[in-house]
Amino acid sequence: MRNALLVVDVQVDFVEGGSLGVQGGLSVAAMIARHVRHFRNEYQFIVASRDYHESAPDHISDHPDFVNTWPPHCMVGTPGAAFVPTIQNLVREKYIHAVVTKGRTAAAYSAFDGYDPRGHKLLDVLKENGIDHIDVCGIATDYCVRASALDARTNQFQVRVLVNLCAAVKEETGLQALEEMKAAGVQLQAATAP
Repeated sequence: MRNALLVVDVQVDFVEGGSLGVQGGLSVAAMIARHVRHFRNEYQFIVASRDYHESAPDHISDHPDFVNTWPPHCMVGTPGAAFVPTIQNLVREKYIHAVVTKGRTAAAYSAFDGYDPRGHKLLDVLKENGIDHIDVCGIATDYCVRASALDARTNQFQVRVLVNLCAAVKEETGLQALEEMKAAGVQLQAATAP
């Protein structure tokens, strides 16, 4: 079995103080960094996804409905598009082996909509690395984590969501997302890094 860790959208705009800040985001970012450093030998491949919008009129609006449209976030060239510093350090120190970028010109919730710098889709990058099991963590449980985990199952991966390494926009929709993922065959488990 070859394991990957998928770190979903742990970006400045999605944590406290960001344009779409999620409560608990900074704490989750710190716990993910600890998890990666502690369990790096358990994973053959670690990948991070990021929202990276340039012009996504179906997704970004000055008058968002917070269902299909959202305020500007993770816009190319803005500080909010950057990874949270604890995650950026993992990229810089090569703990994270690849970054996939999604949503440049359209809504993209799932990391599977992302492309690496070579233009390869996440699915192809995972296959290239012989991955068959994916642990998923990140922000937000009820949106991009959910979409990424469900797409991973659709693509026949064994999937485990590390629930304590995720943060939800709302508790209620976060719990609904966990139930939906569980029904799709996703294993829910807490990470155990010290």
